[in-house]
Amino acid sequence: MAEVINLNRARKARAKAERTAQADANRRKFGRTKAEKAADTQAAARQDAALHGAKRED
Repeated sequence: MAEVINLNRARKARAKAERTAQADANRRKFGRTKAEKAADTQAAARQDAALHGAKRED
């Protein structure tokens, strides 16, 4: 026989899991210090400069 589940609890558990995942993504996106953000910006600028410098002219 199949296990009986409470649909209201299942719906709330799924919603809670989605909120938790969104909160985790927001913590990774916005929970960084100013120095970390600046370091990422500088790393991206260095990478772009290296890529632009290695570009061949046709």
